[in-house]
Amino acid sequence: MRNEHFPPERNYLEAHVTLFHAIPQSCEDELSDLCKAIASQYEPVEARLEGLMSLGRGTALKLASDGILRIRDRIAEHFTGMLTGQDQHRPRLHVTIQNKVSPGEAKALLSTLEGTIQPRNFAFRGLSLFHYVGGPWDHVRDFAFRGRESA
Repeated sequence: MRNEHFPPERNYLEAHVTLFHAIPQSCEDELSDLCKAIASQYEPVEARLEGLMSLGRGTALKLASDGILRIRDRIAEHFTGMLTGQDQHRPRLHVTIQNKVSPGEAKALLSTLEGTIQPRNFAFRGLSLFHYVGGPWDHVRDFAFRGRESA
């Protein structure tokens, strides 16, 4: 859906859920160590696709996961004082399928997709770390959940 509806000139990443937008790159080693520790402790994290969500100038799949938000809170607490204003707040979990289009185009897609998205359960299988490099993103590392605790 993302490949079909996201403006191709802006579609640098596969579908994803953003937990943070701008943890300072100077914290990369510390963040990597923390993500590795978290991944080693937790099994895949339960989540739910709830339906569609308007982004105003885009459309997204609305998600819910208390577990992934608790993990996100743990990371945020670790980096207290280092987060941007945007990253100090819990995100509305979603996967963007269209963004940076006119409000009319976004409403039209939302209307077209209504009734086609069925709620269902799934699991987050890990975390990923990327660098933003002015357009494209560079993949740094994946951290698969492989522990024994539930989030």
